[in-house]
Amino acid sequence: MKLALDHLVVAAADLDSGTRHVAGLLGIAPTGGGAHPRMGTHNRVLGMAGGVYLEVIAIDPGAPAPQRPRWFGLDQAAMRARLAEGPFLAHWAARVEAPADLSAWQARHPDRIAPAIPMTRGDLRWRLTVPDDGSLPAWREAGATAGDGLLPTLIQWDVDAYPGVSLPPQPLALVALAGTHPRAALLRQGLAWLGAEHLITVEQADGAPCLRATIETPQGIKTLV
Repeated sequence: MKLALDHLVVAAADLDSGTRHVAGLLGIAPTGGGAHPRMGTHNRVLGMAGGVYLEVIAIDPGAPAPQRPRWFGLDQAAMRARLAEGPFLAHWAARVEAPADLSAWQARHPDRIAPAIPMTRGDLRWRLTVPDDGSLPAWREAGATAGDGLLPTLIQWDVDAYPGVSLPPQPLALVALAGTHPRAALLRQGLAWLGAEHLITVEQADGAPCLRATIETPQGIKTLV
């Protein structure tokens, strides 16, 4: 199955700091968005060229605590510590498009793909893969694990007017998505199995994993990390 790049995920301790972070780099602020009742989070969004968009996501302080761990590792101590240092490009999502069906694919490979749970935000409806513990997705093989935001979450929209087509595209274009990881070969194996290897370049490097997006803006090329 060949996937499409759906959106970039900038995690933040709060929406205002995440919005300032993106606006300061790209020159345009994310707006709109809304609440995710099932996860106790909320977001702001920014349309880009080519049907790709960016979201800033944070825990919603006005929402009740969800009945399950929040997505993207937002409840985990390591993520909380990282967010205390400031907003960052934490993750990305790859889109499954009809006639392929994400729920059926996940049911065939529950050892490889996290549960596909139904989500809503306003009139939007979609399914998205989230591990039961809320962690970022990971690829496992022979006792080794690699993920750390570089392996995509899978999403399938159940409405025609999803953000990639409904958001007004701003003068921003994703040039490249890339990352470094100490277990890059394992990650590339997972990306190939998913059909996402053409969407991101992953290189071997020691140290903390890093995801970066190279974006063309009216002020020139910028790198979001």
